[in-house]
Amino acid sequence: MHTNLFNIVLASFFLTLGGGSIYSQDIKKKKVSIPAVVQEDSLSKSVTDTIKLDTVKTKKTFLDGKVRYVAKDYARIDQKKKQITLYNEAELYYNDIELKSGLIVLDYGKDEVYAGRIKDSTGAFIQYPNFKQGANVVQPDSIRFNFKTKKALIWNSRTEQSDFRIKAAITKKENDSVYFLKGARFTTSKDIDNPEYYFQTNKVKFIPGKKVIVGFTNMVIADVPTPLALPFAYFPMTEESHSGIIIPSYNDSNTRGFSLQNLGYYFALSDNYDLTALADYYTNGSYAMRFESSYAKRYRYRGNLNLRYENLIQSERGYPDYSKQSIYNIQWSHSRDTKSSPNSNFSASVNMGSSKYFQQSINQVNVGSNLNNTLSSSVSYSKTFNTVPQIRTALTATHSQNTQTEEINMTLPSLEASVDRIYPFVGKDGVKRGLIKNINLQYNLSGKNSIKTTDSLFFKSAMFDDAQLGFKHSIPISTNFKVFKYFSASASANYDEIWYNKTRKKYYDPEESAVIDEVVNGFDAYRTYSLSSSLGTTVYGTFNFGETKKIQAIRHVMRPSVSYSYTPSFEKYYDTYAIDATGKLGDYTRFENGIYGSPGKTNSNIVGFDLSNTFEAKVTDKDSTKTDPKKMMLLNNLNFSTSYNFDADGKNTLAWQPVRVSGGTQILDNKMSVNFGATLNPYAIDNSGNVIDVFNINNGGSLFRLTSANLTMNYSISSKEFGEKDNKQSERNGGREDDLFGSNVDLTDSRRSQFDDEDDSTDVISEFFRAKLPWDMTLAYSLTYGNARRENEIIGNSVMISINTDITPKWKGGISSGYDFVQKGITFTQLRFERDLLSWRMDFNWTPLGEYSNWNFFIGIKSGILSDIKYNKRSNTNF
Repeated sequence: MHTNLFNIVLASFFLTLGGGSIYSQDIKKKKVSIPAVVQEDSLSKSVTDTIKLDTVKTKKTFLDGKVRYVAKDYARIDQKKKQITLYNEAELYYNDIELKSGLIVLDYGKDEVYAGRIKDSTGAFIQYPNFKQGANVVQPDSIRFNFKTKKALIWNSRTEQSDFRIKAAITKKENDSVYFLKGARFTTSKDIDNPEYYFQTNKVKFIPGKKVIVGFTNMVIADVPTPLALPFAYFPMTEESHSGIIIPSYNDSNTRGFSLQNLGYYFALSDNYDLTALADYYTNGSYAMRFESSYAKRYRYRGNLNLRYENLIQSERGYPDYSKQSIYNIQWSHSRDTKSSPNSNFSASVNMGSSKYFQQSINQVNVGSNLNNTLSSSVSYSKTFNTVPQIRTALTATHSQNTQTEEINMTLPSLEASVDRIYPFVGKDGVKRGLIKNINLQYNLSGKNSIKTTDSLFFKSAMFDDAQLGFKHSIPISTNFKVFKYFSASASANYDEIWYNKTRKKYYDPEESAVIDEVVNGFDAYRTYSLSSSLGTTVYGTFNFGETKKIQAIRHVMRPSVSYSYTPSFEKYYDTYAIDATGKLGDYTRFENGIYGSPGKTNSNIVGFDLSNTFEAKVTDKDSTKTDPKKMMLLNNLNFSTSYNFDADGKNTLAWQPVRVSGGTQILDNKMSVNFGATLNPYAIDNSGNVIDVFNINNGGSLFRLTSANLTMNYSISSKEFGEKDNKQSERNGGREDDLFGSNVDLTDSRRSQFDDEDDSTDVISEFFRAKLPWDMTLAYSLTYGNARRENEIIGNSVMISINTDITPKWKGGISSGYDFVQKGITFTQLRFERDLLSWRMDFNWTPLGEYSNWNFFIGIKSGILSDIKYNKRSNTNF
């Protein structure tokens, strides 16, 4: 059994929308008469006519305020009929009433005013009345209003309330807050006179800003009445948030049966926070619950919290494919306005839960999260103490979860504290110049409580069994100075002290014939130090080719630097143990596997070499009116780095490290970015593929052996003068900002566009073939080469592309796909289509290939007030 477009959902909506009460009539309050204060007539007008008063007996006027009026053609006063007639662009102002129209007749004898249209030279009606009283605006064909009773008769009125636009053949204004409408239609369409759909009713009670109560109502689409009708309906019109029921959508699955999805209730708790509770239920027993809350306080903070839980049952009990599991996800984001507290800050970004949640959820199709292997979270509080020197502290809890291995690493919490730099040798003038005056020192404190666990032990007491606690105290001392005027030198020393609450003890147990690795609880510490220095300069070079050449000059900037670091051996922290029954000894440190590492056993005596380059060209500008050459970047960077270890033993450690080459540039008017890298090893390998202490050139090879290389290219282009396209909204649950991996499909709110939410209402359909149809394209290419053990093969070679375009002014389409040349297959592919139906929106999202293949179809009203009038159908999710 399948539903059609507007059957059960529409009926349920009208019966439950807003969760408010339905009244057959309002009980009128007793009125208390209050004598009006009568003022003298103070009529004013834009022409020089006057009204002569009876000198025998002064008659009091009905008006209790000043009336102002103006007209373009004439303002005629008929004292016999007691009327003032205003014609063409007429305006009348009285108290909180503003009236503009082509024709206005003020009958001060009957205390009434009439306004209507006028005809232009072609006989067409123009200058429709615009009646405004307070915040309420009515735009009818004509209106008749009584100043004393505040009642009015309005013909073909047009008004807006919230997202609703209402038009009625006859409107009776009972008082300032109650209207009765006859022959009314109401819709969310922008064109009230020619809407693509509307609700037709004959009797309406309308209270602006509060509610609309209607009698028999029929839905009309494209001026064709539909069989969808209700005996009565109630619509809340207040602009304030109100609690109410959220109407579910119907679906069916081959593995879980029939279902109701996204049934829930919205709680408008206050102006600062709310709560949405949603649930799904399948007839095979599967169910899901979601709680979503947003909160904000102006100039203080804002955030949202989402809790999701699903109990999934696959197939039926007794069948071989039957399975049952529970998955969950917790998301929390919080940000604080820095102006509320400049010296402290609290922020949170949490995404944690079951590793397979986004792959198996029955109400999430988040492609970016499916392809992302990591969930991460961070909650931090920082505070700065404005002392001298300044002290900064930060307390952070972090979480990192591998969704493939289901391993979880957490710090609950980590502490970072630092004291600002101190310059002990600076003179009274405060000038920091030279070797001595630039000497400075700091104090840094770091503390961690590290926990490693898995999905199965998460939130259980066992996850804390192997927790590690440690503190690291660090005091860096550094200085910098000039050498020979053109060289910048620096020198530093660092002292570290590490505290642990657990250490290790290893020994051989003859009874078990095995090495025992025992955890020893209790405080222990070790201390290390290191020295380092660096020397660098900048060299500029220009190659001139002549001002008449297309390339006039190339500028080359080199930044060579040499660094030296020394870390001694801390062998004193090492012990020996028997590794077998023969008594063969091995060594270990009791601090191994600590969260801040362990002391080194060997000397580290390393000299590092780095060279960075940039290349820039001056070219003749294509614009002949410009005399100065145009600058063009050839290479943003070209870097070379390697190092030499004087204490290398040639066995475990080789003296020379491989040369790492990296670079990047931007071409095609900065639309394409190109990055590359390579690793060059100077040592040869043996027949087993192991690196040996023999230079490759001495082994019959070249000077360097290319062991790896990579190339990535990204190209973005759009129809906006071939500029860079705007980034899509960042996926909260992970993934990329662009749509190379497709766009996220939020099944809880399918009214949201898959494309940029741009207003297309200004498109001129009649000029379709002359219209500039927006489009954008993102292209990415990746190539990886491996040759560490003479593999000499392409490890990765893939291209990905994403294209979005407006097929017509109201049709949008997009595709994300790619091809893997190594695996010889199509990568993740998604097709997107969307139709702008003015007040409605229709879209189709299809992933045809792979493990996450699915499709989703939606059609519904855009306006949030009628968001439950929709039809949503999607494929079965088998993951």
